[in-house]
Amino acid sequence: MAESEVVWNLSEIFPSIIDPSVQKAMEEVSAYAEAFASKYRGKIGDLTAEELAVCLREYEAYLARLRDITLFAELSFAANMTLPETQALHDKAMKLEARLGKLLAFLELEIGRLVYNKPELLADPALADYRHFLEKLRRRVPHQLSETEEKLVIDKDQFGVYAWEEFQAKWLNTRMFEVVVEGEKKLLPFGAAYGLFSHPDRATRESAYKAVFSLVSKDGEVFASAFRNICNDWLTVCEWRKYSFPMEASLIENDTDQQTIDNLLKAVEENVGVYQRYLRLKAKLMGLPKLGCHDIIAPLPDAPDMKFTFEQAKDLIIRAYESFDEEYACAVKDMFRRKHIDATPRYGKQHGAFCAGWYNGKTAYILQSFNGRLNDLYTLAHELGHATHDYYCFRNQTILNTRIPMVIAETASIFGELLLTDLLLKEAKTNMEKKMVLCRVLDGAGRVIFSVTARAWFEQSIYEAIRRGEYLNHEIICRHWVTARDKAYGDTVEWFNEMLSEWSITPHYYMANFRFYNYPYVYAQLFVYALYQRYIAEGKVFVPKMKQILSVGGSLSPAEIAKIAGYNITTKDFWQIGIRQYEHFLKQLEEMAK
Repeated sequence: MAESEVVWNLSEIFPSIIDPSVQKAMEEVSAYAEAFASKYRGKIGDLTAEELAVCLREYEAYLARLRDITLFAELSFAANMTLPETQALHDKAMKLEARLGKLLAFLELEIGRLVYNKPELLADPALADYRHFLEKLRRRVPHQLSETEEKLVIDKDQFGVYAWEEFQAKWLNTRMFEVVVEGEKKLLPFGAAYGLFSHPDRATRESAYKAVFSLVSKDGEVFASAFRNICNDWLTVCEWRKYSFPMEASLIENDTDQQTIDNLLKAVEENVGVYQRYLRLKAKLMGLPKLGCHDIIAPLPDAPDMKFTFEQAKDLIIRAYESFDEEYACAVKDMFRRKHIDATPRYGKQHGAFCAGWYNGKTAYILQSFNGRLNDLYTLAHELGHATHDYYCFRNQTILNTRIPMVIAETASIFGELLLTDLLLKEAKTNMEKKMVLCRVLDGAGRVIFSVTARAWFEQSIYEAIRRGEYLNHEIICRHWVTARDKAYGDTVEWFNEMLSEWSITPHYYMANFRFYNYPYVYAQLFVYALYQRYIAEGKVFVPKMKQILSVGGSLSPAEIAKIAGYNITTKDFWQIGIRQYEHFLKQLEEMAK
């Protein structure tokens, strides 16, 4: 291994993947789970509050032990996916988790029924630490089926909706796309072609977009068939589970309510003009009368290539986090010191980036392929935000309260990006560097706030169409997509005809039993932008509030977490505060473009 390589050290969890302690830990956690099941299965309904608290603590001890094993296996595999030994360990750990998951599946179902039938338990001091966890289980009870029916649903889905999900992924990853890259014709797989969507050369971007979406469009009816069947299957599941409307399951999953999400989507709808203002300004900065769809996330022409070594990235991110508060940067420094980051690109390493928390170690691990670009710097700052969230949460919560819904899980990561943005703008050497940073932020946040909201509008319109009795062929689905898309973009963008099928490549629409995957991203972005506005207004007074927000994990609802910062998240006006932060960046860019 070269000295300059940045690879993580997993020996804190287990000495190595062949060490006997791994097998021993698997045997011990299996024995623990079997003893636990024998002790509690079918008996939860008779437990007192004190006995339930003991049961939950024993369950948490199991979860923490199992996490050591699954995390070690997942990380070993992600870092070196082609090695037979990491493949074998990963397979073994996943099978262990699935087997023990089935063995203990009764637990949360039985606890849910207990607190549903005896709601007074929620107020019992013995269960104070688990109040919100139990509230969430209770909320699911009316939608649970009998054990036999739940098993039938699993069997139905295995060769049903999961097959459609697999089909979409396999279609994309088994096709080759003919793209002209800087004048040279190349045959590329989907990942490589998709990666050219933000290429500096405009003709290359155009070729990549047209290559991907023309091929997707040719099989449009096939994608329509998959999507139509997934949506109809979901409506059947909603009927079985007594969901009042298709979005209800995601509201429960995200620990939120319909009014809050309606207000969120309405606030975005009323502010699409802010995004359109940015898109018109970007066209001007790119020297274009109007943006093409292949220009929306493109870099500015003639922009210098901002490059960073890993050491420079480390220094910038530490200083950005320290600018908020010296102690707030502890988690970031700890991650570097303990070698918990794997950043060097190499063959066999998992694509993309993630942060995985380690509860017993009160820390996390980050995987990324760091190539020194501005986006890589932001990705590292983002993932280190997740590590910071884990750092505070794991030190203050038991493991069941570390389950954080998507709408809150991005809090520290987006906040970290904002801290980095302020530092980069302050230290930029030229106006062009400032413009690059601002465009990077406005591109990314604009896509999340406005384009992802369009996906939510689209999905809502699809279920309304089914309810009206519309048959969703490819043409009709595309029509619904364009209506939702144009609500966000207005007339600011010229779209290729091939882009009618843009919805087809979004994996979230094909995810089995998980509809409306989109709005949590919008919620998270605007929630954190509102927190940042509060930080700008309050300065250092806000620091302990932010630490408390991260420390509570999932022990409070998102609405209760917002109250820590003094916000009422249920009103439409709240979301306007987040939009103001987006507009704040836009105004800076507008000043520079005069």
